[in-house]
Amino acid sequence: MLAARVLMLGAGFLLAIAAAAVAKPNSPDERVLQEKPLSDKSHDDHTDFGYDHDAFLGGKQAEDFDKLSPEESKTRLSMIVDKVDSDGDGYVTVEELRAWIQHTQRRWVYEYADKHWKDSDNSGKMSWEEYRNATFGSLAFDSSPTSGYDYKRMVGRDERRFKGADQNGDGELEKEEFVAFTHPEEFEHMKDLILTETMEDIDKNQDGFISVDEYLGDMYEPLEGESEPDWVKTEREHFVKFRDENQDGKMDRQEMRAWIMPAGYDHVQAEAKHLVMESDKDKDDKLTKEEILENWSMFVGSQATNYGDDLTRKHEEL
Repeated sequence: MLAARVLMLGAGFLLAIAAAAVAKPNSPDERVLQEKPLSDKSHDDHTDFGYDHDAFLGGKQAEDFDKLSPEESKTRLSMIVDKVDSDGDGYVTVEELRAWIQHTQRRWVYEYADKHWKDSDNSGKMSWEEYRNATFGSLAFDSSPTSGYDYKRMVGRDERRFKGADQNGDGELEKEEFVAFTHPEEFEHMKDLILTETMEDIDKNQDGFISVDEYLGDMYEPLEGESEPDWVKTEREHFVKFRDENQDGKMDRQEMRAWIMPAGYDHVQAEAKHLVMESDKDKDDKLTKEEILENWSMFVGSQATNYGDDLTRKHEEL
């Protein structure tokens, strides 16, 4: 058996999983997977490039890069460009920039994975049995727990998610797959599974549809004798007018997807195109390292410009 395992926090970690599985959202918006801007800074290149720096390198590291000189900034940017150019052909395309920006925006997810993963034999793999035993222990086989948590259901859901994250189908998770397992909302190939899990959470009678009562019951449980609050009445109207698109009195899987996974503005794609457009001197829709370095302040900045990012601690991970 492989020695790779998750470093769990015992019962506290397990109860946190359970709480997440049973807690009611405060509003229907908490169910929605909405794309967020890449920075909380204004995207105004006439003012500064703070948004671009946060997008290109991740906001968490942006402040430290301000301490670097322009020369050091360019040197470090040159190193990064080699990594962004994933096929090594000497050009950075919109697609490569998009992949890079997506990676930097997920850095906190990878940091979380690092804290909860240990590969003691350097195999780079983790089996389902190892995860299950480390997380649930003997509770994984308890079909009638006295704690109030349905561990059997939790184990089943985790196993299905584990298999969904196992893209190469070898029955084990590598680090990247483990990240998708722990944060499926960040990965496109896991979103259909999120939809299934959400349907199961709300569809109490398991008929494959969401009634208006099930929809409201997901976020509100009235007290005895309590009149229906105004916000609940509003949500009832929203269900009828907007959620139930075909007006058959219930939400099907397609309507559920439209609710929790709405089509929206692709911030990552837009930023990748923006960086290429602003730096592409010969207008061939791709960037050389020279073109990027010539426009270095838009990508990283430095002490001289008061905006940029930091690779002083972990640039080898980028």
